[in-house]
Amino acid sequence: MPNKLAHFAIEADDVERAKIFYESVFGWSFEGWGPPGFYLIHNAGLHGALQQRLEPLGTGRNGFHGSIAVENLDTTAELIEQSGGRLIGDRHTIPTVGELCEFIDTEGNDATIIVYEAEQRKALGL
Repeated sequence: MPNKLAHFAIEADDVERAKIFYESVFGWSFEGWGPPGFYLIHNAGLHGALQQRLEPLGTGRNGFHGSIAVENLDTTAELIEQSGGRLIGDRHTIPTVGELCEFIDTEGNDATIIVYEAEQRKALGL
C-alpha cells in the first residue's frame, strides 16, 4: 500500500484572520475542536487542521506546504491577493502534471495552487 498524505495542519499567528483567508479563497469551513485556537478544516479534500502557532513566526514551526487543486489559476490568484495573501515566483507548468503558482497566506505560510491536467485529476481522484 502506498504512503499517502492523511492530514495537514496550517500554523497561524492570527487564527481568525487565517480562517477568513481560507474561507474567502478556497471555500473551506472550520469547526472548533479540542483546545482553544484549534479548528478542523472541512472541504479541503483531506483531513486538515488550522491551529494557533505555539511560537512566534520565524522561531518555531512554520507553515504547511501543500498543493491545492483549483479550477482556474487566474481567479484563485486574484482571490488570494484580495484576501491579503500574495503570489510568489512565476507561474509555470510541469509537463503532464499541470499549471501552478505559489503563494503566501496571511500567516506567512507558503503553498501552491495548481490546475491539474486531466490525467492527473483522474489519478488523484479529483
